[in-house]
Amino acid sequence: MNMPSRGIAILLWSADPSAPHRLATPFFCAAAAAAMEAPVEIYFTAASVQLLKPGVADSLRASTHPKTILDSMREAIGHGAVFFACRDALVAQGMADSPLIPECSRFGGAVQFMARALDAQWTTLVF
Repeated sequence: MNMPSRGIAILLWSADPSAPHRLATPFFCAAAAAAMEAPVEIYFTAASVQLLKPGVADSLRASTHPKTILDSMREAIGHGAVFFACRDALVAQGMADSPLIPECSRFGGAVQFMARALDAQWTTLVF
């Protein structure tokens, strides 16, 4: 029996502030899936947690378009996506005690993402 996907879990691994041209697509995909009423979880890991530091995503653009990466992130949140910050990645990036943008109030890493990856009702994407 082929069960339909119930949700989308997105892992941001290589999408980080050093390559802003790669940053909009994960959030566009998240916004689209959430707008279609699918549960969407975005897991920030590795250097992508830097996007959760106030002022970082707001200073980045993927192209000459006026929309910032923070605008794209907020669009995904506005449609219902949920952001998770990996505590180990925060430590590795020197952000363990740093405030995060208000759009991210949850923590989750490899265990939570792998639980979604192993759940046949969830689809996973890695950027």
